[in-house]
Amino acid sequence: QVQLVESGGGLVQAGDSLRLSCVASGRTFSAYDMAWFRQPPGKEREFVAAISWSGGTTYYEDSVKGRFTISRVNAKNTVYLQMNSLKPEDTAVYYCAAVLLRATLRVRVSEYDYWGQGTQVTVSS
Repeated sequence: QVQLVESGGGLVQAGDSLRLSCVASGRTFSAYDMAWFRQPPGKEREFVAAISWSGGTTYYEDSVKGRFTISRVNAKNTVYLQMNSLKPEDTAVYYCAAVLLRATLRVRVSEYDYWGQGTQVTVSS
């Protein structure tokens, strides 16, 4: 089992920045690829960004490329999502997810085995 706890959400204005953190416990963190997903109000959960077990490979959803950065510090069992130039359409509950390392990064909700409880991000215009 892997337990994931997100933090760092909040209410910000358009153009502001936030950094989300996700701390993992329970198993060897470096054995897992990690990802961030989000669920906007009234919509399905969607992929945001993923990072490989080593941090050497990352992948982003098109709408966040150039604005969001995913990173990890294995020594701290933590994955981050730095979000810059936030837009109202970024408003969502943001979830951290984990899956045992794979040959390629995964982008589907069904492909991740462990999830955090989520943290709310609200961007006002």
